[in-house]
Amino acid sequence: QVQLVESGGGLVQAGGSLRLSCAFSGRTFSSYAMAWFRQTPGKEREFVAAISRSADSTYYGDSVKGRVSIARDNAKNMVYLQVNNLQSEDTAVYYCAATSSSFLKVIVTTPSPYTGWGQGTQVTVSS
Repeated sequence: QVQLVESGGGLVQAGGSLRLSCAFSGRTFSSYAMAWFRQTPGKEREFVAAISRSADSTYYGDSVKGRVSIARDNAKNMVYLQVNNLQSEDTAVYYCAATSSSFLKVIVTTPSPYTGWGQGTQVTVSS
């Protein structure tokens, strides 16, 4: 089964940047589209970004568009999320996720097709 381990979260001042990493194992990485979601207590999991198997297509959530960039390295089985100009509303647990579904926006921007999830990494933005 797919195993995902996120890292790179932490406490950062507003306006700062973070690069989150996710290590994939258990299956063939290049067979999976990857995504990042985030969640705060009492709220639903929110879509942040997704990247296709060959990295030729990406989608971004409206709340982060222009401030985040998703990338993957199929040779290293890694996916990354660069988040710039962090704001207090970016405080959340960030989760890495994997799906073997078709890379259609209507599908991959929701949590439902993702069968592999990491344990999450906490990002806290201080103002």
